[in-house]
Amino acid sequence: MSTPEHAFAPRADLNLAPHAAPVDDVAHEQVDGIGPTGRPRRHIPDPPPLLRHGPAKILAICNQKGGVGKTTTTINLGAALAEYGRRVLLVDFDPQGALSVGLGVHPHQLETTIYNVIMENDTAVPDVIRKTMIDDMDLLPSNIDLSAAEIQLVSEVGREHTLVRTLRPVIDHYDYVLVDCQPSLGLLTVNALAAADGVLIPLECEFFSLRGVALLIDTIEKVKERLNPKLDITGILATMYDPRTLHSREVMARVVEAFGEIVFDSVINRTVRFPETTVAGEPITRWAPRSSGANAYRALAREVIAR
Repeated sequence: MSTPEHAFAPRADLNLAPHAAPVDDVAHEQVDGIGPTGRPRRHIPDPPPLLRHGPAKILAICNQKGGVGKTTTTINLGAALAEYGRRVLLVDFDPQGALSVGLGVHPHQLETTIYNVIMENDTAVPDVIRKTMIDDMDLLPSNIDLSAAEIQLVSEVGREHTLVRTLRPVIDHYDYVLVDCQPSLGLLTVNALAAADGVLIPLECEFFSLRGVALLIDTIEKVKERLNPKLDITGILATMYDPRTLHSREVMARVVEAFGEIVFDSVINRTVRFPETTVAGEPITRWAPRSSGANAYRALAREVIAR
């Protein structure tokens, strides 16, 4: 079934005039059953156990703006999916190696990374995948070497499909592959979109993050049209939401108005727990399993599975 023209286009203007509001501007009391998105909370039950694993659904965690929660979401969504009995592979596709660091791996001490799998024929992807402290969640690590791949791939035939060829040998072993993209719309990100079944867009509840979404969606549309017809937007995840500030609430309202049901009900609030987990090298579901952040990512995992 063909996708209607401009299927990803927002339904409303994303422009939002900056609104000065004091930090201690307290949110109004939420109506029972109404979530931060302003919609009724939908109950999504725990997913049933799987009788068999694979082939994996590939999700690109993508936003060209840095600091919006891509890596945090990749780690914690992966851990939450693993809690629900799904086998998960996390792919660090950012030369900064933040995903690897966030799981306690020192990128500069790695002998082989995803770069070696991409650029060297004698390096197999199963030999580079590492176990994490979470059962059923593995990591394909990265470091600064990956930055060279973007230059070296320019002259390669079929350069946009390098990642999907890399993942093909292990795709049947996992239920989800989460690709943590770099904060740009360069060749590495295009590779992730060309390999993906869906895109999960973390969106900081802040004015400048909102402005960049239109450019990202335009890129997704082009990749869908030219490289990957199965690509779709799995959902937009509001991150760093602070219900105390009027600005966060205004941005949230505008995002829901523009994108409707694409926006997840799950919302990730600002909390000091996330920086703590980065230092600890653990997902929040393990570091602070009863925290609101851990529960938010479990709710997100249920939504992702349901979609």
